[in-house]
Amino acid sequence: MTRLVFLTTLVVAAFAAVATARPAPSTHTVHEKRSAVHSRWSNPLRIKSDFFIPVKIGLKQSNLHRGHDLLMDVSHPDSENYGKFWSEEEVTQMFAPSDESVTAVKHWLTTSGIHDIRITHSENKGWLAFVASGDELENLLHADFYEYEDSHTGDKAISSERYHVPKHLKEHIDYITPGIRFPFLKKRSPDGAFKVPLRSPAPADLTKSLAFNTTSCDEAITPGCIAAMYQIPQTSGTPSPNNSLGIYETADVYSQSDLNNFFATYPSYGIPNGTAPILDAIDGASITSGIVAGESNLDFSLAYPIVYPQNITLYQVDDTYYAEVGSGGGRFNTFLDALDGSYCTSCYAGECGDASIDPVYPDPIGYQGQLMCGIYTPTNVISLSYGAAEDTVPRSYYERQCNEFMKLGLRGVSVIFASGDSGVGASQGCLGNSSTIFNPGWPASCPYVTSVGATKIPAGGSIKTEVVANNPAGDPYTMAWASGGGFSNVFGIPDYQAEAIENYFANYNPSYPYYNGTVLGENGGLYNRSGRGYPDVSAIGDNIPIYVDGSLTISGGTSAAAPVFASIINRIIEERIAAGKPGPVGFLNPILYKNPVAFNDITNGTNSGCGTSGFSAVPGWDPASGLGTPSYPELRDVLMAV
Repeated sequence: MTRLVFLTTLVVAAFAAVATARPAPSTHTVHEKRSAVHSRWSNPLRIKSDFFIPVKIGLKQSNLHRGHDLLMDVSHPDSENYGKFWSEEEVTQMFAPSDESVTAVKHWLTTSGIHDIRITHSENKGWLAFVASGDELENLLHADFYEYEDSHTGDKAISSERYHVPKHLKEHIDYITPGIRFPFLKKRSPDGAFKVPLRSPAPADLTKSLAFNTTSCDEAITPGCIAAMYQIPQTSGTPSPNNSLGIYETADVYSQSDLNNFFATYPSYGIPNGTAPILDAIDGASITSGIVAGESNLDFSLAYPIVYPQNITLYQVDDTYYAEVGSGGGRFNTFLDALDGSYCTSCYAGECGDASIDPVYPDPIGYQGQLMCGIYTPTNVISLSYGAAEDTVPRSYYERQCNEFMKLGLRGVSVIFASGDSGVGASQGCLGNSSTIFNPGWPASCPYVTSVGATKIPAGGSIKTEVVANNPAGDPYTMAWASGGGFSNVFGIPDYQAEAIENYFANYNPSYPYYNGTVLGENGGLYNRSGRGYPDVSAIGDNIPIYVDGSLTISGGTSAAAPVFASIINRIIEERIAAGKPGPVGFLNPILYKNPVAFNDITNGTNSGCGTSGFSAVPGWDPASGLGTPSYPELRDVLMAV
């Protein structure tokens, strides 16, 4: 199968070197070189010779170039190995650095005076760590190191303009810290949940008719509306104990009293008061303290009527300080750490272990424990309604995360992400000097997740007239929002999607100028025609009644669409288990794109942004609605047949 190709967006900047580099012997080569220092990093002071510095050497993972094909081998319905998912141990062994890398780098260290007894080797072979004096570090890497200070916060960081490694080791080393990087400066643009502002309270006439209403779905999307729209049958039988639906939350907690009110509003579903998710708390997370902003209530209010009496597992991430204040822009790494211990120490493209924009535990204000690594088994399906723009985090950070989603797919996990609520732009803004270039979403554009856009029923419409969700500011929402979609600036078109994108451009070519993954905005282009397209699918995400702080209110967004689609997949897995089949279906996209008949095609609406109307929904796949919304009977037949 065709291997996935990473694309490069070229951004050119010229900076003067701050110092003359120390010479290195002919046996060595520059491994990394810095082009600039942010003006906030100032007052560089040469490190003292007897200054003791923790050093980490990230070793390159093995076989990452095979990851795409390995995932397709267990995910494509035409493969004889479809559904033969891997164990966590098998995944770790496949991608761990080679013994050759470990031996070669260790030999360099020991012959350079770093005695073997001083070197710590991680369990998954991902990195080597030791403490070195200033002299040892500079002599080892043939580099001058300086301690810088952040003029805004007073934080300190050690860095060099460039450093060297032996030429024969370059292929074995990903990167070394401290090296050329600085911690990402605090107060970056925040990322968060894709939940549009609530309209509170809900109209009185709406409140009276919620319980069994399926005739006014253009006014409020009740659980009955969702069941009717997608032909979801009522649950039956004893639920499997091994098929809990996973939902990710942070910076927001659910209210049990609000959920109880919701369950009481829809008594036909038989969900008793006190029904609550299984808590898998990560790094000091708590559900007894925190903000009830409605995101968690929204996710559980949508999921429970679809999956009950199946369980739901809540992955609540980060303590109150990091979850609500933020550590500088990081997201998902600590969550992935908790599911896969090897991710805590793995390296890729210059990101090794936890990035400096991630929470650091124990922290001085909140959680005093250590970072949790590999303590939870991932559920068969995980819904995540959080994210931001691709350019919110460093490219290497994103690529490393996306590879981890690939590994979860190998283990049989279906990862479902909301596509975002800013149309072809992002809450962080559009790209380019004039802010007109479309800004793709992260992690929605990762080719190893299933990205879900949002639909709505227009006023006067029926459950058969879904369109792309796109709402101006005003009633019912206080700010404009549109379902996210477009084309990645980081990842190329995956093979499972190539035919759908080719048909889209051949038959419904957008009028906007474009570029082809080399130079951002080249020739006036507004989007990357060579990028992975998203969303993959859609689901209803507008006019959702929920309770917040005891009051009925209206919410929406792709944050609603993701748990709806994830719940449907989880229900089908339940049917597979009941039929005696292996439950998990793993990475969904190859089988979804091969079976577009399993979706209700959405052909109306746009996802505006960046001063344009965005992309239009058209017959077949499009970057506004994906393949469309799920037809439960058709999708069940497809997934039951494999």
